[in-house]
Amino acid sequence: MAEESETQLLARLSAAESTVSQLSERLTQLETRFEQTLLLLSDTYRYGKLQELLAAGRWQEADGETTRIMIDSTRQASLEEITPEDLQKFPCSVLSVIDTLWGTYSQERFGFSVQLRLYQSLGGSMDTIRTQSNEFLMRAGEQLGWRQNGKPVPYDDYDFSLTAPVGGLPRDWWHSPYGAKMANFFLGRLITCEL
Repeated sequence: MAEESETQLLARLSAAESTVSQLSERLTQLETRFEQTLLLLSDTYRYGKLQELLAAGRWQEADGETTRIMIDSTRQASLEEITPEDLQKFPCSVLSVIDTLWGTYSQERFGFSVQLRLYQSLGGSMDTIRTQSNEFLMRAGEQLGWRQNGKPVPYDDYDFSLTAPVGGLPRDWWHSPYGAKMANFFLGRLITCEL
């Protein structure tokens, strides 16, 4: 009888430890979301319009607004003026808030972190970024719907809806006169920022 009580006690202790572990993990997740929400609240003027557009499902306009926020964050006048060096010091907090907003309003279909995970799932890594390997960029572009049959899909022909390929938005930001070099630098920044 004493053995049964000890076994039951061990089972309850194990269940309690599992519950504590789950609660701890959930608390960490809530703390992260709370910090991201505070970033958004303190910068409503910066992210408010993006949030409104995403909440309304106005994906193409939200894409343009994302680019505007990104340009403003670099303190440059236009996308064409942003250099790869600007990306090396791009604020992780801005990337995190934009990514959270896109993820939240698209049921985790869109956002920079989704794009990064796709790139990595195809074999892209910091090594391929350092060597400026475009193979993984091209494959990612095909899966994101940005390229078809080896050619870029014109911006205005893209599917700006929830049925667009997973990770397909935001898209406009990725267009730069530096081409693949800029894409590699941006992917490197997403990894550094741990998106």
